[in-house]
Amino acid sequence: MKIIFTCFILLLNALHVDAQTLYSKSFGNAKNKPIIFLHGGPGYNCANFEATTAQELADNGFYVIVYDRRGEGRSKDTNAKFTFEETFADITGLYKQYDITSATLMGHSFGGVVATLFAEEHPQKVKSIILVGAPVSLQATFKSIIAKTKSIYQEKKDSINLGYLSMLEKMDTASIMYSSYCFRHAMQNGFYSPKNMTEEAKKIYASFKADTAMTKHAGSMSYEAPQGFWTNEHYTTINLTNNLRALQQQKIAIYGLYGKDDGLYSAQQIEDLQHLIGKDKVEYLDNCSHSVFMDQQQTFIAAVKQFEE
Repeated sequence: MKIIFTCFILLLNALHVDAQTLYSKSFGNAKNKPIIFLHGGPGYNCANFEATTAQELADNGFYVIVYDRRGEGRSKDTNAKFTFEETFADITGLYKQYDITSATLMGHSFGGVVATLFAEEHPQKVKSIILVGAPVSLQATFKSIIAKTKSIYQEKKDSINLGYLSMLEKMDTASIMYSSYCFRHAMQNGFYSPKNMTEEAKKIYASFKADTAMTKHAGSMSYEAPQGFWTNEHYTTINLTNNLRALQQQKIAIYGLYGKDDGLYSAQQIEDLQHLIGKDKVEYLDNCSHSVFMDQQQTFIAAVKQFEE
């Protein structure tokens, strides 16, 4: 009897894992134009957008849905596979959960990669894509980070970090360690923050910081996710140029919102994107870095409204 009971408990646990629900939340009127926000990473979550901008965007006439990818943030799942196939299935599940047939996908950073690849596989579900500080070529982004940090270290005569960069340049550029060290140099040189924060942005960041629960969520990173996506999808070598061209041929609108202070991307990369999808479809904002929706929130919302007219 004890053995049967134990097996029954194990079965219940297995069913609980299989029934794992993703963290998601909606904002605004379900009758309005739907936007699904896809957060960055791999390994992060939607907390900063959710706490600062989701309701503001909803107040401007959109039905906004946010969620944390499986195995990341508040969507805890020890059985997460960290594949695009699994991710696409989860996004499709959101369409069903919120009774949506077609939506705009807003992809922040790595979320832009997810948005592009999902749209290519499910074009009938995607009205448009908005790339927010999202890479087109990961390898070009790594080169940009190294070039900018090298210039900073040379100006400071920082021989120690120049030595680290020299070692970095000799690494396998497709490796997860190479990408991790690139992002580490970007972080320690303030590439994710605007050089001159607006008064609006200062208030938004201060309000967000005061929300300790959300800042705790935002600051928690899953290290299994980047390793998993690298192992399964080799995401550090992804180049979306041909994917974006293919989406254009399918008449899916593509837009971009980037900050001029975002140290992950060179001006040439933004210019290349403008040539690819149209100069009038890419906003390149002053006093703005990687978190465009926080650094220039009202300009960000106005641009989204214009894109979605």
